[in-house]
Amino acid sequence: MNAKFKNLAVCAATLALTASGNALAWMDDPLNTRPPVLDLGAASLPGDTQAAPCGPGQDFHAATPPNGEQALTLATAVDLALCNNPRIASTWAAIKIQAGALGEAQAQYLPTINFGIGHSVDKTRYPGTSIDATDTESDTNNAALNWRLFDFGGRSASEAAANASLQSALAGHDANLQKSLGSVISAYFDAQSAQATLNARLSQEELARLTVQAATRKEARGAGSQSDTLQAATALAKATLERSRSSGAFNKALAALAYAIGLPSGVPLHLADDAPDLPKVTDASGAPDSAGSSAANMLLQADLAQWLKQVQAHHPAIKAAKFQVDAAEQKVKVAQSDGRPTVDFGVSYFENGRPNQALSPSTQETLSSVTLNIPVFSGFSNTYKVRGAQAQVEQAQAQLHDVEQQTLSDALQAHADASAALDNLAASVDLLSAAQAALESLLRKFERGAADILELLSTQSALADAQLERVRVLADWRSARLRLL
Repeated sequence: MNAKFKNLAVCAATLALTASGNALAWMDDPLNTRPPVLDLGAASLPGDTQAAPCGPGQDFHAATPPNGEQALTLATAVDLALCNNPRIASTWAAIKIQAGALGEAQAQYLPTINFGIGHSVDKTRYPGTSIDATDTESDTNNAALNWRLFDFGGRSASEAAANASLQSALAGHDANLQKSLGSVISAYFDAQSAQATLNARLSQEELARLTVQAATRKEARGAGSQSDTLQAATALAKATLERSRSSGAFNKALAALAYAIGLPSGVPLHLADDAPDLPKVTDASGAPDSAGSSAANMLLQADLAQWLKQVQAHHPAIKAAKFQVDAAEQKVKVAQSDGRPTVDFGVSYFENGRPNQALSPSTQETLSSVTLNIPVFSGFSNTYKVRGAQAQVEQAQAQLHDVEQQTLSDALQAHADASAALDNLAASVDLLSAAQAALESLLRKFERGAADILELLSTQSALADAQLERVRVLADWRSARLRLL
């Protein structure tokens, strides 16, 4: 007898010796079907040693957001999303549901025990005769044990299907974490990019204001014309308009971030300054965003075919779909076993009569039975049940193929995007540095009267484009790196 059936026998003996099934109510998980991840907490990521601080004794709770003066870091945003995201709560509940289904499947190996206690009063009258009336009063007790000893794989297939569904729920939870946190992190980076764009627009507005002042001074000295001053003022007005638009886009990005992490509307957010700043106007130096680049370079330089093979083997969405196929295949075996024989064992005990029958005072009855059930004809219902289960296997296989295709397609695109974004980082720094150096040189020439206003405004526009391109490249790199990893 293997260890599994030994454990089942021990559980059966324990149940048989227990006066009532309710005596085991204190046991939360007697068949040990609860996966360890449930003990860690819902607000946790794979590899975490503890859950995010959502609330005492609660899986999901509105975690306290930072106030208007505290900076919202990426780690805090992730914790808030773990605590507040309803999709994560849904997949977390799915794990508990499937753990319960696994326990239900394993319970089929154990016997069922029922007790009954009753008090009966039997009054009999004989109208029109001289026979005395009889009153019989008695307490009735009964107990029954039923145990399925053998079937053709139905219980084992049910257990295997439930276990595969549980593994699918676990992998699905990880996949949903990946998807949800990808949205949160993308929203966070979008907000940071919008903030960097706003800062760049503020810098351009200040530079345009300085240009207006320089043109006004030249006009006052007679070295410049009113036309130059008006063109500089027009450029300032345009810079102010662009700054206003960027401010609106930044507020919109903050609102999207607050929604992604589940914060109520109106909560003030202040992003942490954990992204590299754009080089200043007076600083011609700059370096590419190297944080995390070395790790990404290692991934990008690895063999692409081997990398995609690992993605196909370990991506949680693919693993969840594979477990769904396994569960569907086991359900076919369950449907097939429904039309096969079973062997059941039963023991019943009756005192003072059987339930819902005439009283038999001072009697004790014990009934033992071994029953062989052989299904002969069920109106073809089992035939169509098997066909339906087989069709579900085909559907699960098609869904697996679709998930694999979609995941590998996303992986290929992420690889290509990350490669391009990484190459663009250094190029954007060179472009920005060149635009800054050109503007600094032209500003000195303009002050000496060696350059006209159109040339200066054109160079300022080129710098503005270079700054925005740098912001765009950084945003593309963060997004591509996230999708790649």
